Amino acid sequence: MALTPSTMLPLGTQCPRFSLRNVADNQMVARSDFEDVKGLLVLFICNHCPYVKLLKAHLAKLAEEYQKKGIAVVAINSNDTISYPDDAPERMKADAQEFGYPFPYLLDETQEVAKAFRAACTPDIYLFDGEKKLVYRGQYDDARPGKDTEVTGADLRQALDAVLEGKAIPEDQQKPATGCNIKWKPGNAPDYFG
Repeated sequence: MALTPSTMLPLGTQCPRFSLRNVADNQMVARSDFEDVKGLLVLFICNHCPYVKLLKAHLAKLAEEYQKKGIAVVAINSNDTISYPDDAPERMKADAQEFGYPFPYLLDETQEVAKAFRAACTPDIYLFDGEKKLVYRGQYDDARPGKDTEVTGADLRQALDAVLEGKAIPEDQQKPATGCNIKWKPGNAPDYFG
């Protein structure tokens, strides 16, 4: 399993616009749906990646907890679903149901949204404040597959709490997320890995 780090999109970047289909109900979900929130958490995940599998149940609970506090959450799957059928829409829907995702699970078929975020891996985590400016990008916590570390979401929790309290998140507290690389369609890999 190849380990890919996030690109660490510059802090202060405005949240890219997106409008993608939620596999749970086939409804479109757009960035503009989240105008009156305290923050917007965007998770690039998929079904089959071991790094995401480790977090799925915990992610659902964390999202439910922070949605009640005014943080909006969306998850996006940008993987090539032809070459990786485990990430196909019907499997995404089943995964969302199995783990009780309380957030929309969106399919980025063209992979253009992943490119707009400069997403590189699963999971890749982005937290925007109420003005949709990037305040955190990095790891969920120190847990990794095969590592004897409990999944806590400590790093992301600290960032979420800071957003809710109107506090800055120091850049030195932001470690790159690592995981499986996004599975790009043939000829579609972005040029931001150089």
